[in-house]
Amino acid sequence: MTAADAPAHPHDPYRMGKGHGGHGHGHGHAGPKNEGGPPSKRIIVGYGFWIFLLSDIVMFSGFFAAYAVLSGRTAGGPTGRELFDITNVAIETAFLLASSFTCGLASLAAAARYKLKFYAAMAVTFLLGAGFLGLELHEFIGMAAKGAGPQRSAFLSAFFALVGCHGLHVTAGLLWLLTMMAQVFAKGFRADILRRIMCFSLFWHALDIIWVALFTVVYLIGAGA
Repeated sequence: MTAADAPAHPHDPYRMGKGHGGHGHGHGHAGPKNEGGPPSKRIIVGYGFWIFLLSDIVMFSGFFAAYAVLSGRTAGGPTGRELFDITNVAIETAFLLASSFTCGLASLAAAARYKLKFYAAMAVTFLLGAGFLGLELHEFIGMAAKGAGPQRSAFLSAFFALVGCHGLHVTAGLLWLLTMMAQVFAKGFRADILRRIMCFSLFWHALDIIWVALFTVVYLIGAGA
């Protein structure tokens, strides 16, 4: 091999540091730079919270499976068709879906650092969620007054376990909502508080998704059975 055939840069055989035209002047377009790096803390927190939500969905899947198996085990007691008031449940559903919309507005307001809009959207979200819980509690009390409590049959045990578990999650979400409003009032839109608002929003939207499945499987199918 002659001197002309030898590479101009023996330590750079693939010419990663050379520009156009093969001239090693250090100008032109160098090789691609590695612009990667560790993800931001917001991404890490969001990813970790998604894992928590998936574990929660696995738990609800167990409740759904138990209800599907026991839905016909009424032990001679009342069935879903005799107990469920679809109009009442439809209003509950409207409240919860509307609260998901206002929760999204609160997230947008937090991202834009608009405190007044954030407080207003979160307050409406709380009122809608509290209205949902009030209607659900009214339904439970009415069923118990008819002698259709969770101890009456396997069907009702599975019903109260599934719907009640979702109601407990909504209650926890409302307490979390009030906590976030207090933290924004006391500390402003700090980075850690914005991450907590993001996690709350994911949690609240996940509850809406679970409720849509619950409304369909428990109430619509149960009332028509």
